Amino acid sequence: MKFPSKVLEETVNAIASLPGIGKKTALRLALHLTQDDKGKIDALVKSLQKLSTEIKRCTKCQMLSDSLVCDICNTSSRDNGIVCVVETIRDVMAIEDTEQFHGRYHILGGVISPLEGVGPEQLHIDSLVERVKNEDIKEIIMAVSPTIEGDTTIYYISKKLSDLNVSISTIARGVAFGGDLEYADEFTLGKSISARMPYLAR
Repeated sequence: MKFPSKVLEETVNAIASLPGIGKKTALRLALHLTQDDKGKIDALVKSLQKLSTEIKRCTKCQMLSDSLVCDICNTSSRDNGIVCVVETIRDVMAIEDTEQFHGRYHILGGVISPLEGVGPEQLHIDSLVERVKNEDIKEIIMAVSPTIEGDTTIYYISKKLSDLNVSISTIARGVAFGGDLEYADEFTLGKSISARMPYLAR
């Protein structure tokens, strides 16, 4: 693809570096921005700068937040005794959309996957154990995508928590095995949370 402008080429390459966006889509977006008024570009640049410099990770659950503690962890109406453990921020957003869960969250940042070089030390597992030790948590819901890696992660965490006084449950298998949690429809995901089952490590 030949570009009439070096600036345009650099912009297209930057946009195309984002996941799920190819060169043609990136070119279409870049050309749209050149034809739009300057105010939209300035607003986009300002938002991206804030995303880079101002956004924070919640010190409790690892959620993205404007402050050191996110709104979910700060809300007094949530149930402190139940923590839903998920892989990603998108999973929290998906579960919140169901309006079926009213406890807290803990974001692992992925699942254990030796083939991809992801071990327990790369995930937020130790901080979860510390939360169970220091907070009055009665139940951990493992809302991890139903894959082999997800099951391995659940097993590992259950062993780490085995000496602590906390029950562990998993979401019902209404979510298909091998699927990603974020792509489940709201009804199925909500019912999976409501119909969670005790987790028994084998």
